[in-house]
Amino acid sequence: MQNIDLAIIGGGPAGLAAALGAHELGVKNILILERDYNSLGGILNQCIHNGFGLHRFKEELTGPEYAERDITRIRQLGIKTLLGTMVLDITPDRVITAVNEHGIHEIKAKAVILAMGCRERPRGALNIPGTRPAGVFTAGTAQKFVNLDGYMPGSRVVILGSGDIGLIMARRMTLEGAKVEAVAELMPFSGGLKRNIVQCLDDYNIPLLLSHTVAKIYGKERVEAVDIAQVDENRNPIASTTRHIPCDTLLLSVGLLPENELSRQAAVKLSPVTNGAVVNESLQTSTPGIFACGNVLHVHDLVDFVSQESHLAGTNAAKYIAGKPFSPGGIPIVPAGGVRYTVPFTVNPDNLDADLDVRFRVGAVFANQYIAVYFGKDRVIHKKARILSPGEMETVTLKQEFFTKYPTVDAITIRIEED
Repeated sequence: MQNIDLAIIGGGPAGLAAALGAHELGVKNILILERDYNSLGGILNQCIHNGFGLHRFKEELTGPEYAERDITRIRQLGIKTLLGTMVLDITPDRVITAVNEHGIHEIKAKAVILAMGCRERPRGALNIPGTRPAGVFTAGTAQKFVNLDGYMPGSRVVILGSGDIGLIMARRMTLEGAKVEAVAELMPFSGGLKRNIVQCLDDYNIPLLLSHTVAKIYGKERVEAVDIAQVDENRNPIASTTRHIPCDTLLLSVGLLPENELSRQAAVKLSPVTNGAVVNESLQTSTPGIFACGNVLHVHDLVDFVSQESHLAGTNAAKYIAGKPFSPGGIPIVPAGGVRYTVPFTVNPDNLDADLDVRFRVGAVFANQYIAVYFGKDRVIHKKARILSPGEMETVTLKQEFFTKYPTVDAITIRIEED
């Protein structure tokens, strides 16, 4: 049994930032466990496009460049890492079982940070009619083939889903010589960032078909064509709108799922909305001493926000290790009026050392409406937003003075209002 202060599960951007945050507050016995055999950095290593780091570093970086900044710092500080290591189990009392080429390891940690990231929803979760030929990939898998392995998945492509990875791969495949016929999106709005719609689709004349889906896949050995159809208000295909599109590749960008199998083993309570852990203002889960951050907590749109959130998780884990008492319980933060969820889910003012950023997503597109925050029945924030969409994460800041003014508040509500 190896005893350490802090174990971090995952060496992507969340795990790296969490380690740096904890180290800054004096935690030196840190171990990052990463299942990739080659390097730290996680998904950033295959994201060779730019657009990373604008908030955090005030400059535009590629994914590998962004990751390298934190990896370099991790190495300079001497923070220990284990690559090629799969965590098999975490108990509620923070005993970790992991395996790598050297055998099975048991690790007892004073605190654990969950930073396992997320995975893509596969074809099996979609129930698309048709055959099961080669040529159907998730967008992230195709991205790895093209950017890391040097393989082209196909030459004539249809993309289902308008998540950011799908949008970026529409551009990437086009730049590599493929013909992207269309991006079909089941919902009446895109699931990706507006800038990616403009830069990856509009700039290359790739059509985005909203309220459309793939109704059937054709092909025996390899994809030969797909049927795309408009959907009705119940999201069922309308037969009269079916278009038959010859292609050899179908990419799926239909949602991301936090990797929370280990969280369940540690008896961490999960949200049915985010599929991530339910956390308080300190990003501590329902299991004491276990914290969560990054895409395993909720799916982010920008890696800069992943790093910011994860740095906070690291500093709070350091405080826990140092013996800071975290007051139990908390005021519930209630999503309403178009807001799907908030992170954190509760806040205990006694645990706050600074203002608290609350992140959330809306469930539909709202134009020229207001983000409102209520402490009880009193509105403390009322700010106009030109556009709110499900593809972009929003943030409101709860100032410490709000809690001083309303010491007995029993609920905080975040909602979208017309005025």
